[in-house]
Amino acid sequence: MAVFKEMLYGGDYNPEQWPKEIWLEDMQIFNDAKMNSATINVFAWALLQPDESTYDFTMLDDIVEMLVENNYQIVMGTSTAALPAWMSHRYPDVNRTDFYGIPHKFGHRHNACPNSPTFRKYSARLANKIAERYGHLENLVCWHISNEYSGECYCDNCAKAFRIWLKKKYDTIEAINQAWNTNFWSHTFYSLEEIVPPNYLGDGIPNGKASFAGLSLDYSRFNSQSIMQNFIDEREAIREFDPKTPVTANLMGAYKPLNYFEFAKEMDIVSWDAYPSFDTPFSYSSMMHDLMRGLKDGQSFMLMEQTPNQQNWQPFNSLKRPGQMRQMSYHAVAHGADTVQFFQLRQSVGAGEKFHSAVIGHVGNKETRVLREVTQLGNELQKLGGALLDARTPAKIGLIFDWDNYWALEYAIGPNVELKYVDQIHHYYKEIYKRNIPIDLIAIDSDFSQYDVILAPCLYLLNDKTAQKIENYTKDGGIFVTSTMSGLVDENDNIHLGGYPGPLKEVAGIWVEEFDAMPMSKKIPVHFTDTMGHGTLLCDIIHLEGAQAIATYGEGEFYQGMPVITSHSYGKGQAYYVGTMLDDQGMETLFNQILEATTLTSLYLPEGIEVTERCNDNGRFKFILNHLGKEQQLSIDIVGQDLLTDANVSNDLTVAPYGVKIIKLA
Repeated sequence: MAVFKEMLYGGDYNPEQWPKEIWLEDMQIFNDAKMNSATINVFAWALLQPDESTYDFTMLDDIVEMLVENNYQIVMGTSTAALPAWMSHRYPDVNRTDFYGIPHKFGHRHNACPNSPTFRKYSARLANKIAERYGHLENLVCWHISNEYSGECYCDNCAKAFRIWLKKKYDTIEAINQAWNTNFWSHTFYSLEEIVPPNYLGDGIPNGKASFAGLSLDYSRFNSQSIMQNFIDEREAIREFDPKTPVTANLMGAYKPLNYFEFAKEMDIVSWDAYPSFDTPFSYSSMMHDLMRGLKDGQSFMLMEQTPNQQNWQPFNSLKRPGQMRQMSYHAVAHGADTVQFFQLRQSVGAGEKFHSAVIGHVGNKETRVLREVTQLGNELQKLGGALLDARTPAKIGLIFDWDNYWALEYAIGPNVELKYVDQIHHYYKEIYKRNIPIDLIAIDSDFSQYDVILAPCLYLLNDKTAQKIENYTKDGGIFVTSTMSGLVDENDNIHLGGYPGPLKEVAGIWVEEFDAMPMSKKIPVHFTDTMGHGTLLCDIIHLEGAQAIATYGEGEFYQGMPVITSHSYGKGQAYYVGTMLDDQGMETLFNQILEATTLTSLYLPEGIEVTERCNDNGRFKFILNHLGKEQQLSIDIVGQDLLTDANVSNDLTVAPYGVKIIKLA
């Protein structure tokens, strides 16, 4: 069931930064652009609460009244992402202490200690009062709690809360010592009070490494859950007065410190802020959209923020070329977005985001390229109506993305400084992406049975429960694909003894003795039956235990002729193990073989052309997206009607520069 009655089109609006005579001009411009929503009150805590006992909603009342009078749907922020100065000054416990042990003073945003009793008290109280005042409004369609939750804190409040968290998880100090292997370096703890957060003053190492990965891994879990509790505090405060309106917090793609799969379980709908750089691969942008869709098992998400044109915080803040904003908006819709929203609607006059573009730029009039394109998109979205709402992606390939693995793999000291979790996930994603085969990014606890193929590269951290789940999936007929650096450690980051990949040895039919490491500039030949690719980064020394070698190492190293890629029949299914990071040719050869056993068909199209599909009760919809600024021709087996032009289309198509076609299949 769709969360919204129509696709939301609007974005972050901050009229409190402007004199009121500007507001009515804004309303006219937004109305002409066919916008139907506004996200307000995201950063207004200091305005709403000038001291600890005073709440002043005068200006917010005026903003809400104006939006209601103009029939705008409201996404209401809770304003808790930036502290008011009085709170930071009067109650220093709200200020964070960073990784280097430095207590912060008032400044920036996302600046509160998540375990500060003062912050938790006042943030929930503010959300409660806003809900009491506005929760009954028919125009209110979504709650926007905080903004882009982020960061870590290592203060005394967090240290105390961490010890309570550890007591609840492990019960005894002996269990903690065993989990963290504290006999190493004489680190045995005799009481909880001896445990300190793993920052630079303790066992943390700069650049994301850890002396005791079990300790740092637990602190990552604790920090993520602490910040998630801030979200829950505000959500419950809202629910006292508004039990129905959907609640969200805007996420940031593959943001490392927060386990978004856990966050998503607490949200009614996922929302996220998409800010690719000028050189972000199209496949990576698609993967981030698919990750957001995957956080709630395929449910549509909100594109809460994107820039109408130019960002301001990246090294090179390129303009979006004519047509590119429209195309990137539909790119999000093609992968599951049910909203198209911008940051921001009117460009700030000063401070840190004054050069971040907006629907209304500094020139202040309607005669801009950006506003013309925003208006074109608004007209098209109005025409589409609710046709695409709550549409699903019919994927039969699942790619596991797991924050425990993200943290644990990158806390490891060795074997290769160039080994990065998200890069490895993207390496497998882009092989499916280039074939234009639908794919879901899924959690460890997702339902595997709905997929023909499960991909699990670098499944470094693996507990017995997940290993058994993988065995059952494969035994029942699934195709399971994993890679080097998989099955090495348990949930506490202690090695599974007996050879890698630990609990996956039986299903993979192999054991790995050791792995060689090399820079990505070095390539090792990989020989398939009829073709050759190359491997890099890591090369596993693999021994067969029932599996068959489908590729071997070529000349150049002592492991020449040994298996590098294996296939093992296990029950009714098949398990593949990839003992290196393959190049594009190697990946194509491997997946040609893997996909032969499925009904999935690869669709190779000109570079920059992407085809996706969404389905709902209104029908099946094919999205054809041209990511390049040049016209492209393609031949594709497709018959239907383009919803944007009403034209009937079939087979041979011309796609304009940054062009989009949304075809309802006949």
